[in-house]
Amino acid sequence: MSTTRTIAVVAHRRKTLDGGLDELRRRITDFGIDQLLWHEVDKSRKAPKKVAAVLKQKPDLLLVWGGDGMVQRALDVVAGSKVPVGIIPAGTGNLLATNLGIPHSLAESLDIAFHGRRHRIDLGKLDGEHFGVMAGVGFDGAMIRDADRKMKDRLGKLAYVWTGLRHLDGEVAGARILVDGAKWFDDEASCVLIGNVGTITGGIRAFDDAKPDDGWLDIGVATAQGALEWARALGTMAIGRSDRSPFVRTTRARRIDVKLTTKMEYELDGGAREETKHFTATVEPGAVKICLPRQNT
Repeated sequence: MSTTRTIAVVAHRRKTLDGGLDELRRRITDFGIDQLLWHEVDKSRKAPKKVAAVLKQKPDLLLVWGGDGMVQRALDVVAGSKVPVGIIPAGTGNLLATNLGIPHSLAESLDIAFHGRRHRIDLGKLDGEHFGVMAGVGFDGAMIRDADRKMKDRLGKLAYVWTGLRHLDGEVAGARILVDGAKWFDDEASCVLIGNVGTITGGIRAFDDAKPDDGWLDIGVATAQGALEWARALGTMAIGRSDRSPFVRTTRARRIDVKLTTKMEYELDGGAREETKHFTATVEPGAVKICLPRQNT
């Protein structure tokens, strides 16, 4: 029986998993809790206010129900707190959950939340906002922007493939990138990706050595242009290490400064943000405590 007594739930009511939110509520009561703090939102951007409110009540556990965008919004508020977070992956991609070994299952993810290992992981921070999976600009940002809500509901993960194909001949921009203060890249780039974990949209293993608790961010720059070069780059990632592609360059850093010659869309954990010409990303080691499967090391 769990010793957790006060549970907070912040849920995206438009997301579904197994029996839905009614089933989540029913299963939570099976753990013999004393108090349930329950909040639902219809858009992920409304989550931070609810998360901030429940943190003031000092729950023993915060459950976040939704996709990567919902989780990102929640973790942005939880960062620096002692409250552990259980992720219930009810979204389309569920990239952070997948990278952490949390299955797309209500029963299993809830069991992990109550009985799993509580472990601190890093978060990236880009211009004041935290992310758990990745931040991307260029091809990646345009792809995320065009995979709108209706398309993701209809096509699921294929929405990203479809929109990605539309941007294979998209714009490139001059990019000057400093890693920990040293110039690392100064050329044209079609995509700049900063990762806290290894696997990104579409199940691509972009950063082979990335770990969410290593105190580093991984950065990759793609110079591929057109369908042929992108096919070669993605093919290399699919069958081997991404850094073996002639169109991909990767490294690790604790601070990354990017300046672009033109404004381009960027995204955080699958959520589109405004166009920008420059941004800074830093790592915050051990920023949040996440409930993980016991077998994870």
